[in-house]
Amino acid sequence: QVQLVESGGGLVQAGGSLRLSCAASGFTFSSNVMGWFRQAPGKEREFVAAISWRGSTTNYADSVKGRFTISRDNAKKTVYLQMNSLKPEDTAVYYCARSTGIILSPMKDNYAAWGQGTQVTVSS
Repeated sequence: QVQLVESGGGLVQAGGSLRLSCAASGFTFSSNVMGWFRQAPGKEREFVAAISWRGSTTNYADSVKGRFTISRDNAKKTVYLQMNSLKPEDTAVYYCARSTGIILSPMKDNYAAWGQGTQVTVSS
C-alpha cells in the first residue's frame, strides 16, 4: 500500500534551518508529482511546495518563496524540504503528499495520499 513517512522536524530558533524528508513506498515514486503542505493549530492545511516527477519544475507558496527549497531523489524514493530563515509563523505540522495529477497544484484536493506529518516548531 502507499506509504509516506516524514521525518526531520523539531524545535529550532527563528532564523535557523531544518531539512524535512519524506520516504515513499507502495507506488511508482518517480512518476508522481509530490508536494509539501503544513497545518498550524486552528488553521486549514495549506500548500507549501510541489515538485515535478523529474525534479525539474517546482512551485512554492509566496510565504516560503526564497526560503524553502523542495527537491527529490527518485533513486531513494524520497522528497525533501530544506527550510532556511525559519520564522515563528512557519510553526506547523508538515505533511508530504502524492499528487493525483501532473500539474504542480497548490490545492490539497489534488493530492490523494498523505504522510502522518512531522512537527516543526520555531521559537522567537
